[in-house]
Amino acid sequence: MDFIREIFQYQFLGHAALACLLTGLACGIIGTYVVCRRLVFLSGGITHASFGGIGMAYYFGINPLLGALVFAILASLGIETLSARRQIREDSAIGLLWSLGMAIGIVFIYLTPGYAPNLMSFLFGNILSVTPQDIVWMGITDVLILILFTLFYRPILYTAFDREYARSQQMPTRTISYLMSALTAVTIVITIRVVGIVLLISLLTIPAVIAGALTKRFGRMALYASVIAALCAFVGLYISYRSNIPSGASTIFVLTLTLIVVKLLTLRRWRRQPAKV
Repeated sequence: MDFIREIFQYQFLGHAALACLLTGLACGIIGTYVVCRRLVFLSGGITHASFGGIGMAYYFGINPLLGALVFAILASLGIETLSARRQIREDSAIGLLWSLGMAIGIVFIYLTPGYAPNLMSFLFGNILSVTPQDIVWMGITDVLILILFTLFYRPILYTAFDREYARSQQMPTRTISYLMSALTAVTIVITIRVVGIVLLISLLTIPAVIAGALTKRFGRMALYASVIAALCAFVGLYISYRSNIPSGASTIFVLTLTLIVVKLLTLRRWRRQPAKV
């Protein structure tokens, strides 16, 4: 109860708790699409490519997250375009932009005059550094995601599971693919402060994997994944606050432990079911 009272007492802790809720919602929904469409490697490529934007933003003296957003969106659309036109294999395009983005970020940070910035908060996250402006952008992103999933639920569902069938039903699969890639990029950028570039891919994928062990319905998966991501992020924040360890690492630890427990429970239930003749 002391922790709950301190959330309302200290502004920075209240912002962190709100960030857990808002990023959990975004990562749960977008992560479900990423996992169902088997684009986990894509999300990792976008995440690491955004580091190039952070480095360039430091060099030109602008907001690092703005640079990360531009790079992330360009990387996501670039990968989708190259793979759609079959000019290069998707995994090759992801690997190329993954390493190129990191290289660009390192070069521009090295070229930045004066003291080299501390990048630990971007690489591993620092949820206590979340600002009111970050909260606003997280909320806007969540609202946008909810609106788009409500309006285009069926096309998103069919695109995630079977693009060929969706295309045969005259659904705008290419538009949906580009839109979801851009939303994935935006979700990645707003989550950087929570868990960081290095660990972000886990917050996108593990909640959806846990939800997938509980249900096979896409809508329920997104709901369960959002709740799981938000709760585990909040528990990770509590552990971080009490133990003085990085919040991103503690959140991923809680998510991994939850995944193990859920898998063990579902495996035991499956073994207890009588064999069908």
